[in-house]
Amino acid sequence: MGRKGDQTRARLLDATQELIEAGGYSAAGLNQVIAASGMPRGSLYFHFPGGKDHLVAEALRRAGREIEQAVRDLADTAPDTVSLVTGVIHLLADRLEASGWRKGCPVATVALEMAAGNDALQQVCAEVYDSWEAILRERLAAGGHPDADDTATTVLALIEGALLLARARRSREPLDRAARKVAALL
Repeated sequence: MGRKGDQTRARLLDATQELIEAGGYSAAGLNQVIAASGMPRGSLYFHFPGGKDHLVAEALRRAGREIEQAVRDLADTAPDTVSLVTGVIHLLADRLEASGWRKGCPVATVALEMAAGNDALQQVCAEVYDSWEAILRERLAAGGHPDADDTATTVLALIEGALLLARARRSREPLDRAARKVAALL
């Protein structure tokens, strides 16, 4: 694919990411994606021949990789697991607040909407969450934490729940509280 094709694909994914993160699967209708991206319908089907589910799956994977890379970057500089997790929480809190409370977890809304009815998208959401949890588990294990598996799941659940509460309340207070409690947990 040439440079122009890569740019077209990227614009379609950018628009889809914005739409699904703010409003979930249902907010990312093909007409909305076309309007938000400024791309013609034919380009959408050329780059995503599987239609909406193909497009949403790729947008979820891409968003997941972006957060994963941000967490890995923090892991490279954080002196310990507590610093890593609080850093992640503050990064996500800043992102959420800067977006006007629209950008919490890039996967959660679709996961909640589609987990029971769309196996392919449920699997993509699970893969993204698994990749984030793996980073936490690796860091906990490297730090000698005796129960890295369960603790990684608990920490991810704490972050996801705090993001949901912060978005619903339009306040970063739930995330700030979660960050304070991480030290006690870890």
